[in-house]
Amino acid sequence: MSDLRELYQEMILDHGRAPRNLRAIEDADHTAEGFNPLCGDRVKLYLRVAGGVVVDAGFEGSGCAISTASASMLTEVVVGKRVEEVDELRRRFRGLVTGEVRDASRLEELGKLAVFSGVCAFPNRIKCASLVWHALESALHSEAGAAPAVSTE
Repeated sequence: MSDLRELYQEMILDHGRAPRNLRAIEDADHTAEGFNPLCGDRVKLYLRVAGGVVVDAGFEGSGCAISTASASMLTEVVVGKRVEEVDELRRRFRGLVTGEVRDASRLEELGKLAVFSGVCAFPNRIKCASLVWHALESALHSEAGAAPAVSTE
């Protein structure tokens, strides 16, 4: 199990050091900002949705390795998914980081997002991993073009 944990830590560090899709999307039609006042993590999520499918995703912001890695991986996994699928993924991710999801088969359903399974052991880090996912919910379910702010207080 320690080999798996080391692999998970390495993947989080990789995404934290070299985040994917760290960019604004000029023609984004869904955006939201997130802020964690407890640690200072900030994120702005950009999405472009066409025909009910996320066709592009990017983010800007600053934060710890867990927060940055979560944003990076989110932008990779949501592209190509229908909004309904993204909502289900968001609910599953929340269950993962809060420790509600522990069943191995349910972890497999999350694919590479399962690297965040250890976060539930560190309650202060749950908000770091969840920040961009709260922004995702706001971005998808607010009026197109709006940039609502979310906080993880």
